[in-house]
Amino acid sequence: MPEFRELDPHVTLTDQLEEGGGPVILVNVLQVAPEDVDQLLLAWSTDAAALKHQPGFISTQLYRGIAGSSTFLNHAVWESTDHYRTARLDDSVRAAARALYPASLVASPHLFRAQAVPGICVA
Repeated sequence: MPEFRELDPHVTLTDQLEEGGGPVILVNVLQVAPEDVDQLLLAWSTDAAALKHQPGFISTQLYRGIAGSSTFLNHAVWESTDHYRTARLDDSVRAAARALYPASLVASPHLFRAQAVPGICVA
């Protein structure tokens, strides 16, 4: 069974799912044993294919650490927290993918919104 670790020890994903609004960016750091990379890619692509048809889904991108790393970063954009919560909790959508994720997986999902920094970036 994959393990879930909070990215922020002070604000859990469950806490974040209680806040409305949007859009939101899901960042999920995924770590697997090197021998499980192919299995992770199969599971992730199955999961992403199901989620991309859900209301509120905008886009996703998977990144892999360089130099043979088995750490990945999933970046997904959702119209709102409510849309992400609904898709995340819909077992009928994601059951097939969940069974495929390798036991060595450690996932750390967290939701973000753009942060304005004067003179650097806008929200």
